[in-house]
Amino acid sequence: MKVWLGLVLCLAGAAVVAACAGHEWASPMDLARALAGEGSLRSRLLVEWRMPRVLAAALVGVLLGLGGAVFQGVFRNPLAEPYLLGSAGGAALGATVALLVPLGLPQSLLLPTLAFAGAWGATVLVIGVSRVAGAVDAAGMLLAGVAVAAVLGALRSFTMLALSDETVSLQIVLSWVLGGVQTPTWPILGLLAILSAACLGLTLLFARGLDMIGLGEVMATAFGLDVNRFVALAVLAGSVVVAAAVAFGGLVAFVGLAAPHIARWLVGPMHRPLLPASALVGASIVIIADAIARAALPPSEIPLGLVTAVAGGPFFVLLLAHKLRT
Repeated sequence: MKVWLGLVLCLAGAAVVAACAGHEWASPMDLARALAGEGSLRSRLLVEWRMPRVLAAALVGVLLGLGGAVFQGVFRNPLAEPYLLGSAGGAALGATVALLVPLGLPQSLLLPTLAFAGAWGATVLVIGVSRVAGAVDAAGMLLAGVAVAAVLGALRSFTMLALSDETVSLQIVLSWVLGGVQTPTWPILGLLAILSAACLGLTLLFARGLDMIGLGEVMATAFGLDVNRFVALAVLAGSVVVAAAVAFGGLVAFVGLAAPHIARWLVGPMHRPLLPASALVGASIVIIADAIARAALPPSEIPLGLVTAVAGGPFFVLLLAHKLRT
């Protein structure tokens, strides 16, 4: 109980700090007055711009934490991360098409839709390739994911070179690829909240199977689990979660790797508590990283993915060193 209370308090504290952070810092009293309905310009900016962005960052972190926990459980690899099976390449290709190809639809709708479709479609393609190759186990999917990611990266580079001109800046595409949470409208934020809650419920359905997979394929089969079918379904579910995250936050590195590890230290390896704990940790990480991105170099804004990569790189090296020693 103390652990869960601590996670909730950390998330609340991170949200307050992030809501105060920015080009011009607000005080907690400013935040309280804004929540009380004060009509000043400062309060309106906090309510209409900064608070929705903080909440969106939290929900993107929730999705990344869930995706990371699922992929680490499926592949029984603590170094696995949500973009393992080409979802990053698929999302980037979809976003590139949305940003560079005039399709006649509002970009605010087109960008998350095509990014989601690209991320999820890439994972479906990986599963299809692994099945055609006759390698439907986790190792086969990983190899297929490397191949598909390379192809998708090449297609994205070709699309950028072929469609860019003096009227279309590649900086727009690059800024999305580097990750960043944009301030959503309240209806879009509500949609993201519903998606996040649905993804939490979806991943919890796989918690028992993920625990069985952790015992090894032989033991999981002895318990009556169809391992290959379960792995394919869990990967598809995880890819839906990751696709939702990249659709609203771009490619944010290392959060999906770090959040499940921190949660595992706090609540243990069983996936029923691990999944919501990973969601809470991921939300706190992304909130703080987004606050740093907004406040570190005013009036400029650092891409969120760069902030998480700078912090996550050393974390990954420590994890790798620990894994090699054990």
